[in-house]
Amino acid sequence: MNFSFYIAQRYLFSKKSHQAINIISMVSVCGVVIATIALVVVLSVFNGFNDLVSTLFSSLDPELKVAPRTGKVFDPASEEIRKLKELPDIACVSEVLQDNALIQYNGRQVIGVIKGVEDNYGQQASIDSILVDGRFVLHDDVVDYATLGIGLAYMLGINAIYTSPLELCVPQRDKQINTSNPAMSANIEYVYIAAIFRMNQQLYDDGYMIVPISLARSLFSYDHEVSALEIKLKEGSNAYRIKKRIGALLGDEYAVQDRYEQQEASFKMMQVEKWMTYLILAFVLMLALFNVVGSLSMLMIEKQEDVRVLRNLGADDPLIRRIFLFEGWMISGFGALIGIAAGLILCWLQTTFGLIKMGMADGSFIIDNYPVRVVFSDVVTVLATVLTIGFLSAWYPVYRLGERWLKR
Repeated sequence: MNFSFYIAQRYLFSKKSHQAINIISMVSVCGVVIATIALVVVLSVFNGFNDLVSTLFSSLDPELKVAPRTGKVFDPASEEIRKLKELPDIACVSEVLQDNALIQYNGRQVIGVIKGVEDNYGQQASIDSILVDGRFVLHDDVVDYATLGIGLAYMLGINAIYTSPLELCVPQRDKQINTSNPAMSANIEYVYIAAIFRMNQQLYDDGYMIVPISLARSLFSYDHEVSALEIKLKEGSNAYRIKKRIGALLGDEYAVQDRYEQQEASFKMMQVEKWMTYLILAFVLMLALFNVVGSLSMLMIEKQEDVRVLRNLGADDPLIRRIFLFEGWMISGFGALIGIAAGLILCWLQTTFGLIKMGMADGSFIIDNYPVRVVFSDVVTVLATVLTIGFLSAWYPVYRLGERWLKR
């Protein structure tokens, strides 16, 4: 065993002549333990919320989405798109035409997003899993049907049993608005209510309506153009690899996005919140490790006689400094290990038993318990953070204050 490390661990676990040194050392370890537990648990909770949000968006967001980099629409009949649809790893490709429109019903008006989809959309999206009323259907032999977000339906004062149609209105793309009679410059279509969905995401619940793509093309004055292609992959396919392949096939004119990129703003905000919280807790950890400075300073004063003996036995200054540096580093190291172990146990208990609830009343939130997911890289980051700050906290008293006390 390294001589410096051996002496340091003896100093750490041996009883000091002054009780205050033992108390300060214990306070230092406890501070590191609590801060480390907080880091592990808080980062894991943020990971859990990130997974929760991704599952909520994934009901309507496709695994891969192809959209034009410039402009609003493109021609899906091109040779590149035909080759894309023939790729062996693709299970389903659904054409989508999406834009804003004025939705009117019984005197109520709301601006919403009209999303026109093909008949195979039910194969591409898990729409049935989020329905709260009605049945998903796009059209029959006579009329077209719409599926609305629950917030949009509430603002219009409707539900799936209503038999009167909704009126959809948008300005014509190729005409100027007639100020004396605006209705003459607008396209108007009618659609009946088939179902209502709820995703617990305001973006979709309060503003989205799914209709047949033929109705959307008639409303927005397009012949065969689409605003995006939504792709479902075969089970077991590598989304990242296929995304790269599609990008190489289509070129720079198209953007190929996975689910995280489709909701990039939301996920980036969560990551910013996660790492800002990490920095705040790391600062708290740094404050807790200031106790190491006091503990080592008092220990160096107490062990001056031992230092003289070591010098008489041939120990040089670097060896003596390493002894106290290891002493301070072990305080943060043991605290980090205990804190990480305790944090992982708390995360397991929360995942298994749901100890901490989201609210007092059941059903008030999307889930009852705080979600938790431990990521190995986060644990490594926490350990590295504690050891780094602990090393710096031990370095200062050893190499600065030690100039005064260790050479007497």
